[in-house]
Amino acid sequence: MNGKHGETQTRLFTLVFGVLYLVVGILGFVPALRTAPPFDAPHLDAGAGYGYLFGLFPINDLHNVVHILIGVFGIALSARFSAARLYCRTLFVLFGAICFLGFIPQADVLFGLIPIFSNDTWLNAVSAILVAYFGYVATEPTRMESAHEAA
Repeated sequence: MNGKHGETQTRLFTLVFGVLYLVVGILGFVPALRTAPPFDAPHLDAGAGYGYLFGLFPINDLHNVVHILIGVFGIALSARFSAARLYCRTLFVLFGAICFLGFIPQADVLFGLIPIFSNDTWLNAVSAILVAYFGYVATEPTRMESAHEAA
């Protein structure tokens, strides 16, 4: 493998993606970063912590926990290429489905539990595209052993 630490693209992406989602999940619990939802925002049965992170992304406490779990799993699974690739492939299906549901007005609050509408739908779409690339397209770099090293 090429590079100081032998990191692969997929493993590095999974680590960075995991750290970002972990941080975003934690930031969602900071009241100063969350604005109140507008009066015409969809109703949530799980309304604890319901608001908009940075005034842009609809969140609630359950949504934040999901982001934290995605982050923790990403960090943990970044150690091995096969695990990182499986993580990306699994998230592609998850984010793709959630993105699709986010465009359906009757389903955009995921059974009243998690807000997945507005800018969050587009964030899920971008996330799905990124994890699809690293789960299906990017390959593990190979290291060619020279004849001198083999001897």
